Order: sequence, then C-alpha cells, then structure tokens
Amino acid sequence: MSPTDLAFQEQQAAGRRHRVVNDFSIQVATVNGSGSQTANLVLLRSILLMGVPVSGKNMFPSNIAGLPTWYTIRASKRGYVGRKKEVDFLVAMNPETAKEDVLTLDPGAAVVYDETLKLNALRSDLTFYPAPFDKLVTPVCPDAKLRRLVRNMIYDGILARLLGIDLSLMDKALNKQLGKKGRAVALNSAALKAGWDYAEANLPKQDPYYLEPMNETAGKILIEGNTAAAIGCMMAGVTVVAWYPITPSSSLCESLIGYMKKYRIEKETGKATFAIVQAEDEIASLGMVIGASWAGARAMTATAGPGISLMSEFAGLAYYAESPAVIFDVQRVGPSTGLPTRTAQGDLLTTAFLSHGDTKHIMIIPHSVEECYTMAQDAFDLAEHFQTPVFVMMDLDLGMNNWMSDGFKYPDKPINRGKVLTDETLKKIGEWGRYKDVDGDGIAYRTIPGDGMPAYFARGSGHNARGQYSERPDDYVENMDRLARKFETARAHVPKPVIDRQANAKIGFIGYGTSHYAIEESRDQLREEMKVETSYFRLRAYPFTDELAAFIDAHERLYVIEQNRDAQALQLMKLDLTPERVSKLRSVLHYNGLPIDARSISDDVLAQEGYEVAKKNVRAGSSAGMTGGE
Repeated sequence: MSPTDLAFQEQQAAGRRHRVVNDFSIQVATVNGSGSQTANLVLLRSILLMGVPVSGKNMFPSNIAGLPTWYTIRASKRGYVGRKKEVDFLVAMNPETAKEDVLTLDPGAAVVYDETLKLNALRSDLTFYPAPFDKLVTPVCPDAKLRRLVRNMIYDGILARLLGIDLSLMDKALNKQLGKKGRAVALNSAALKAGWDYAEANLPKQDPYYLEPMNETAGKILIEGNTAAAIGCMMAGVTVVAWYPITPSSSLCESLIGYMKKYRIEKETGKATFAIVQAEDEIASLGMVIGASWAGARAMTATAGPGISLMSEFAGLAYYAESPAVIFDVQRVGPSTGLPTRTAQGDLLTTAFLSHGDTKHIMIIPHSVEECYTMAQDAFDLAEHFQTPVFVMMDLDLGMNNWMSDGFKYPDKPINRGKVLTDETLKKIGEWGRYKDVDGDGIAYRTIPGDGMPAYFARGSGHNARGQYSERPDDYVENMDRLARKFETARAHVPKPVIDRQANAKIGFIGYGTSHYAIEESRDQLREEMKVETSYFRLRAYPFTDELAAFIDAHERLYVIEQNRDAQALQLMKLDLTPERVSKLRSVLHYNGLPIDARSISDDVLAQEGYEVAKKNVRAGSSAGMTGGE
C-alpha cells in the first residue's frame, strides 16, 4: 500500500469519526434535457422537508439539449444560502465533464458516478461510490424511451441512503413535484427505491457528510424570484403586460399569465380584466406599456440586458413625457449576447441613464424572493407617484433559481396612484398645466383620458409647463430642472437601505441584490477566522438615500461588492459623493457568471487589507501564515 493510499484511509477513518452534519454542498453534473431537473428539485425539497436550510442553483447551457449542466444544492445549518465555492459531494453523470469535475474537487470530497466512467482511477484522495445506473433503471422502466428521464432518480435514492434522508420524504417531495401524473410518480418512486436498495447493499458509508433533521424550515416555501415578482405584480393591480421572450426574464411573464388567468377573470361574464400581449420585440413592448400607462392602466414589461439596450429611446420618451412604466430587468452576463444563462449585476450604469440626453431613472433592487414580491408592488406605486419609468433590477440567480422563503403577506396598504388631477385639486391650484410644478417637489398633476379633467397632448419634443410645443431655451431649462428636482424628491421615497452598523468596525461593506448572501457569510468568516469586524450597508434603490454618506463617514474603508467588471454601483456613487468620501471606497468585483461566493469576498478583502493568508488556512479557520493587517 502506497503512503498516499494509507493517508487517504486514515483520512476516511477520521471523517467517519468527525461527522460533517448539515453543512456541505452537492453538485449534480448531467446533460441538458436529460430530465435531471425533476431529480434535483426532489432532492432539494427533501432536504427542506427535513427542516434543514437549503438552496439550489442551476447552471445550464443557453443553446441546445445535450450540453453540460450543473445543479448545486447547499445544506447549511447556519442558514447560508449563497453559493459555496467548494463542492463536497459530486454526482458525476456526464461523461464529457466527469473527469474535469473530479479533478477540480478538494481532497476528501465524495463522488457518486456511473461505474462505466471508471472515475476512481483518477484520484486516491476522494471517496468514490460507483453504481450501474443502466442496469438499475432497466427493470424499473421497461420503456426504453422513458429510461433517460427516470434514470436520474436513481442517484436521488443513492444519496438518500448515503446522506440519511428518509425515503418517505423523497416520495413526498416527488409527489409535490409531479402532482397528479400518476404513472410518472410510480416510475420515479421505483427508481428512488432501486437507488436506495443498491446503496444499502453495495455502498458502505465512507465519507463524513450527513443530513440530520432540524426544525429551521417550518412554514417555508420554495419559489423562484420571477414567480414571486409575478405574484407581486398581480397584487399591485397590473392590468396590461407587454413583453417579448428573453432569458432569464421569460418565466416572470409566463408565470403572470397563469396567475392572471386564474385570479383575474370575472366570474359573472368569464371575461379577462387584463391584457397580456407578446409584442414583436422589446422596443414595441415598452411602447405598448407607455401607451397603456398614459391611458390610466398599470402596465409593465420584463426583459434582460439586450432588451434594455433596445428600449433606450422609449425609456427617454417615458422619462420626458412623464408616463409611468414598470420594467423588470433580470440581469444576465453581457455585453452583446454574452452568456444568456449566467448571472450578473451588469446593467446598473446602462439603466440609470438609459436614453440619450440628460436622463436619470429610478431603480429598485430586491435581494430575495420576498422582496421580489414586495418591490414589484412598490415599483407600480413609485412609477405612478413620480410619473416615470421604474426599473426593478433583479438577476438570473434570483429570478430563475428556487429560494427558501416565508410565505408572502397579503398587501395591507392602499395603491398609490400619485398626483391624478381631481375637481377639488383643480379648484385649489386654480390653473392647471400638465408639467407645472405647484408643490415644489418636481411632480406635476396628470390627467387620464376620459376622466373628465382637462386633456393634454403628450409629446417627447420640447414643451412648456402647459404641455404646449416649445423650443424656447427657458422652457427647456425649466422643464429639465424640474425633472432633476423630481429625481431628488425620489430619494426620500425609494426603499431605504438595510444597515448593520458594528460599533467597533473600521471596515464597511456595501452591497446589493443577491450579493447579500455571500456578504453575510463573508462577514462571519472574517469575524470568526481573522477577528475582523465589519459593518454592512445593503443598497435597495437608486437614487441613493442620505444614509449612504453617513455610513461612509462612520468607517475608514468601504468595500463595494458587485457582480460586474466595472464597479458600476461605485461609479454611480462617485457622481453623488464628495471626493473625500469617494477616496474611502474600494471594490470587490466578481464577474465570471457564477453567483458570487463568500470565500472569494473574504480572500479579496483580506488581500486588500494587507493580510497574507493561505487559502487552506483561512478555510480551516487558522491564523497560521497571517502577517500584516491591523
């Protein structure tokens, strides 16, 4: 026996003694179109049913079936739901990527694989669990055409046995996933049992990873951000939706179609109380939204970066003519076509100033599926309050992945339609002008066609306070200054940041969107491993609120953490902040298309702070090898 093999046997024995419970990640490597999504979601839901906090992230190709896809599930007793950089348990089902997937694992990881791949010959520092998948699935599924889809459920059964998931929970999750498809449930349940039985008879436990019941997920649901946003739009009273399909936003409108058909049909007449139109392109979709909003409807569209680029001219029209519009931007990797099925936060600069000329748009930034739901409602209120486009800046990770959440609350506040002119208001102000600022907040009173109030001509060309055509320099300057004043007013009305201020922290983190989960975990890593305390400021909107400057003043150094290359939020801050405050800002940037992870943040911050820490020491929580720093 070689020294390497002996060391690995000792490591395995130590692993059996030192169990890793409810704190590891599973990566399933398959091919697109193989039916693995059902198996992966059943596994995810089974862990949730055990009461263990869990998250799932799908990385799939943007083109045809048959290409590699990976699904990562993280179980965390501490509730971490961000991506974990390391893979602890690999299910290798794709011959094309299996070798590379195995070679990139850290020592001590475990691998379930199709025995025909012979992966155990690649390394001696991993635990391998080979299984004859084709042999196991054949008696379960006599129909050869269906075997490809049922085959993946075998690995669910094997993992259930190896990790300690009760098979009854797997069956419960399977029934939830497949619903009333009786034959499909029966086939997949049999495959689960076949995998379980094989593991029990042939795969003795050698790795340290276990799942044990907890009580941390009672009442929790699993839902995608796009679906949550769709429900929020319905609750906000949306009546017109114009959209053009584009990854990763399509499922938002697709979900909304289903909900509206179920809940927005008049029972007496059977007529729909809404209109959902698939436009010929993204340009037309925003044009329809602007027209519907001008006519008094609550209207929206959903798109991604390429669609945002196409919407530029209409965004300027809505800004200048002052028509409400709600636009969901589910961000993906760009530029150009980029990586359509990878996540990013790369549209902030484009969207903030979308259109030619001097333009500034309101953006709100949810970080969770619950905020997708609530901020969808906020977006419509803000759009009508300020009579302007409002962009909801989601990302692919949030929009297309399943997230654990509490159930959503039914709205309890009235809809805010903003300054809609009434007889009473007209008598009060005396003389009405569509673009006249009577309150000093930059927001004029609008009328809706057919409401009996004075009409006006909405135009994207130069106009005066009465809405009349004008190319007078003073009219143009007055109008643009009022629009700027309106944007300043919005600072007090957009969602406030969430701030965790630590009294002794010299370092502050600034982040937004789904970076939140990696940031929170990184803060724990820095505190527990390096005794470095940090404060945290979670941005939720642009324009920035007054709290940002105060937070910067309270710290010596600020790390702005973003999932883009060009530090886009930091660039926006430079336009608002004094040079003294800007000088305190540093960047932590992540833009490889994978969701940001905590370890990458921690390593980057420590390097910028002057620490020299070997990654293995940081992961182990050791201070060995640390020099410099505070």
